[in-house]
Formats: sequence, C-alpha cells, structure tokens
Amino acid sequence: MNTGSTAATTTEKWSGYALLTVLAMAVAIPFLSVFLASMQPAGEPVTGLAWPERWSLDNYRQAWTVAGFSDLIRSSLVIAAGVVPATLLLSGLAGYALGTMDLPRANAVTAFFIAGLTIPVELVVVPLYFDLRQVGLTDSHLGVILVEIALFLPFSVFWMRTHFRTTPRSLTEAARVDGASSATILFRVLLPLARPSLTTLGVLVFMWSWNQFLLVLVLIQNADMRTAPAGLGFFVGQNSTDVPTLAAGTIIVMLPIVLLYLLFQRSFVAGLLQGATKG
Repeated sequence: MNTGSTAATTTEKWSGYALLTVLAMAVAIPFLSVFLASMQPAGEPVTGLAWPERWSLDNYRQAWTVAGFSDLIRSSLVIAAGVVPATLLLSGLAGYALGTMDLPRANAVTAFFIAGLTIPVELVVVPLYFDLRQVGLTDSHLGVILVEIALFLPFSVFWMRTHFRTTPRSLTEAARVDGASSATILFRVLLPLARPSLTTLGVLVFMWSWNQFLLVLVLIQNADMRTAPAGLGFFVGQNSTDVPTLAAGTIIVMLPIVLLYLLFQRSFVAGLLQGATKG
C-alpha cells in the first residue's frame, strides 16, 4: 500500500511539473519571440524565433520617440495612480462591512456587486461617453479614473468580502470586548492581516487599468492624453510594416506590468494561495 501510494504521489508530482512547464512555455515563447523581433534591424521581415545577428536598442529609441511613449506612459501612470488606491480603499470598506457586519439586505447588495461582473465594458462604453460628455469629463484623466473605479469595484468588493468573511470572528469579537470601534478593528486588526489579499488585488487592478484600450480610445480623443496601450494601437496603424519597431513598442508597453509583478511576486502569489486555502 505504501509503495503504491508513493508511486502515485511521484506521478502526480511529475505530472504537475510537466503541466507547469508546458504552461510556462506557452507564455514565455510568444514573449521571447516579440523580444527577439524587437532586436532585428528596423523594417526587416521577421519570421518565428529569428536570432538577431546584431543586438541593438535602436528600435526602442525609434519607437519611444515616434510614438511619444514618455507622454503615453505618464498618462497611464496618472490614471493608475488614481484608480488603484481608490479601488483598494472603497473595496476594503465595502468588503469589511459586507463580510463582518450583520447589515440588512447584505446578501442583496452582494448580489448587486456580483451582477456587475457580468456587464462587459463594450456594452456601456458608448452610453458612458455621452453621459460624461454632458458633465465635461471626456478628454480628461478624471473621467477615465472614475469609470475604471466603477468598472473594477464589483470584483474588488467580492474579493475583499471573501477575505473578511474567512477571517476568524474571534479577532473582531475580542477587539470589541476591548472597546475598539469598527474603524479601529478594520485599520488596526484586520487590514494588517489582509496585506497579501490587498497586494494581489492592487496588482490586478493596476494591470487592468494599464491594459484598458477601448475605454480610453472612446473617452479620450485628445492624442496628448492617450494612455500607452491606446497610443500603441495608433502606432501600429501608422507602422504596420515595420515589425521590429512595433515589437519594441509592444515590449515598452508590457514592461511596467512585468516589473510590477516581479516586484510584488511573493505577495501576489501569497494572496492567491491565501484565497485558495480559505475558499
């Protein structure tokens, strides 16, 4: 029995490694292909994983200058800097209330947020444009920030509510016995324990905000205020035959997300595992 169990465990272990290797290659090979293409001479046709004869950053300099990525990335960072903290704050407060307090119709409110997950941005982007135009929030970062906060809140509230519901109630009960208020319990007891979940949510929200294309394309017509993905879309349309330069522009847009993930990798994975374990 022990021999069979050990063999089964070993098989499952190596099967898991094989699956992870295949998934990692499925992600790494396209990225490597784009990176190698960005190192080819400008204007040269690129096929497959072609190894460059001479490594050069000329395509990156060309893409940065022509597309104006300094302004595009600045706009993306301004929007993300407004969206991420506000989303974390609002979802933390709502998740705490829905997850730990006995509120009337709390389940109905939760269902309302969950229903928001089913609404695609493509369905509401045109009505949003006309609504924001009436109040003067088109062609502005503030309009995009407000829309993205509303767009990301349903998942964020659901995520934080799930976290707070799985936190031991004995912690909050002990704090209340000691005379702590609801705000004290949240900010001094529960939020320090929620750091992995908040970090994971923050990385996800930043990634979603950074990658927004259609929303920015519709709400911002001013070329000087476009974000990096929207600017990359116009850059592709203008340089559709210069694959190495386009690949360099793609790497520039992808790089902030990759760096952010590498910076918060441990906390990001810890938050995911924490949610899986508690679920």
